[in-house]
Amino acid sequence: MLQIVIQGRGGQGAQTAGNLLARGFFAQGRQVQAFASYGGARRGTPVSSFLRVDDRPIRLRCDIEQADAILCFDASLLQPPLLSRATPDTIIVVNSVHSRAEWREKLPAFRVLPVDAIAISRAQGLGRIVNSALLGALARALDAPRLDGLCELLLQGPLGEENAAACTVGYEVAGAEEIAQ
Repeated sequence: MLQIVIQGRGGQGAQTAGNLLARGFFAQGRQVQAFASYGGARRGTPVSSFLRVDDRPIRLRCDIEQADAILCFDASLLQPPLLSRATPDTIIVVNSVHSRAEWREKLPAFRVLPVDAIAISRAQGLGRIVNSALLGALARALDAPRLDGLCELLLQGPLGEENAAACTVGYEVAGAEEIAQ
């Protein structure tokens, strides 16, 4: 079973990313369980989205205690409460301008894949909305769901072409990074 935690701040698109990721896995015939946790109901407060993906029905009904992957929309959220869900094998995809080497110094016990999702999103005309770029990077890091499936879903929503392009660039950028330490 694949367990994913998505952490962001209200208004960044973390909940939308969780829903799109769940739809992407489901479209590939996988069983999916998705749920969210909101702090305060206002812009800027931490929000979490959780996904479980498996080939069999998912019967667990508890929080994710150890994630296989963490998708972090705001690097300032990589603090002990979120990192307590990670193991040395957890892939952490983070929206950050800092290099992989800098992250290795900050968090030497973890596999961090930094992606400058803001730059990618701005280049595609999306401003500071980073969810599509980060979804592409996560899909590459996990080798699932398929990029074409994610792009197909993104094309159905607002700014579809721009979001699909940002997802593709995020996927390519993550492929250029070495994930294993």
